[in-house]
Amino acid sequence: MFPVGGVGAMLVGAVLSGVLAALLALTLRRRFGTTWAVTVALLVWSVVCIGLLTLLPANGPVQVVFAEDRLPGCSFDYGGPAPDGFWIFSGGQRMLNTVIFVPSGALLVLTLARWRTAWVTVPIGLVLLAAYSVGIELTQLELARLDRACDVTDMVDNTTGALIGGIVGLALLPVVRPWRHGRRSRTHP
Repeated sequence: MFPVGGVGAMLVGAVLSGVLAALLALTLRRRFGTTWAVTVALLVWSVVCIGLLTLLPANGPVQVVFAEDRLPGCSFDYGGPAPDGFWIFSGGQRMLNTVIFVPSGALLVLTLARWRTAWVTVPIGLVLLAAYSVGIELTQLELARLDRACDVTDMVDNTTGALIGGIVGLALLPVVRPWRHGRRSRTHP
């Protein structure tokens, strides 16, 4: 049996992972500066929250899923039957599948823009976010007890969200400037 699930477990997981992300930011701050440390910690936290929202059963622990009730494969019915709402927020599920990846895409750009290789690493990072979405959907397919469904529409929506986030991150670069080290300048008497 899968022992946890539901909105409460998701929220507890988000809070606990947020505390760990804050500790990560504090650890990285001295070496890399506050701005970059915070963007890294928020990126890690956003990716963990995506996992919590998509890999925990939505309606509490699922007891048994019989083999004949298990989906045989991923749905390739693009834009197929998606519920009108979401268990935490109202609105279309497709929109929410897109929105959930926007912060990760933006934070990825802000994190990787610190180095001159960002023009290579950012596209690779966006591909990795898309691969994360595919991995989530395949996990949902294989672990029937999650009571989730593998759907190609979700993969496209998640990847679209990551790309939109990447554009948002590019727009935020001049404001956030993650390449700043953030240390105070030292003056000698």
